[in-house]
Amino acid sequence: MKSLYYLLSLFLFLSACSSVPITGRNQLLLSNESEEVAAGAASYQTFLSEAKISKDAVNSALVKKVGNKIAKISGFNYDWEFTLVENPEANAFCLPGGKVAVYTGILPYTKTEAGLATVMSHEIAHAMARHGAERASQAQILQLGLSVGDSTLTDNPNKDLILQGINVAGNVGIILPYSRKHESEADYMGLILMSKAGYNPNEAVSFWQRMSANSSGSKSSISNFLSTHPTDEKRIKDLQSHLQEALSYYNKK
Repeated sequence: MKSLYYLLSLFLFLSACSSVPITGRNQLLLSNESEEVAAGAASYQTFLSEAKISKDAVNSALVKKVGNKIAKISGFNYDWEFTLVENPEANAFCLPGGKVAVYTGILPYTKTEAGLATVMSHEIAHAMARHGAERASQAQILQLGLSVGDSTLTDNPNKDLILQGINVAGNVGIILPYSRKHESEADYMGLILMSKAGYNPNEAVSFWQRMSANSSGSKSSISNFLSTHPTDEKRIKDLQSHLQEALSYYNKK
């Protein structure tokens, strides 16, 4: 029990060591940012060497244009890169250090330049907030907790069952909810970023409405509970609740 108390104290202390840009939320980060950036750059080069880079000059240029506009107002002096990749999946990602890939499969949903800004600002927000590093840090703390439990419960006949319970509780109670929190946070940060970059934030709502209309089937409450992403309905509702604030930045442009 003492070990668990010290572990919790360590978690609470470390969680106040860093804060997320724009939102100001305290977060737990155990890794070095320069190492994350180097790893992100290496992973990006590996990805590009295996991916099919789009030959669509118009949309490739648009991806770079939108990305650079948002990066400029982000306040982060990363070595930003923006690449359009031939892939039918409706997806995009940003690796640590500002390495962004946009799949051609998402373009039918973005429709407009502001729609594309919705996607890219969301991914840029993940990099700014170092969400990947935060989840990795939480996983490290969970593993430390399991190691402590393994040592403490050596003579307990129910050790395996207890450790399994701790692992499930840690994942379902902390890591998965934080994944959803990260997605919602990136939505909000992205909304502010795109507005400051001169893109109408109303387009973010329209984009997610298009995505929701084309999603296949409705998710059960259990799958929602275990999902790493908020539901489309919650995402749209949350974005709508932040529109007035976002529009205040947009209207200043």
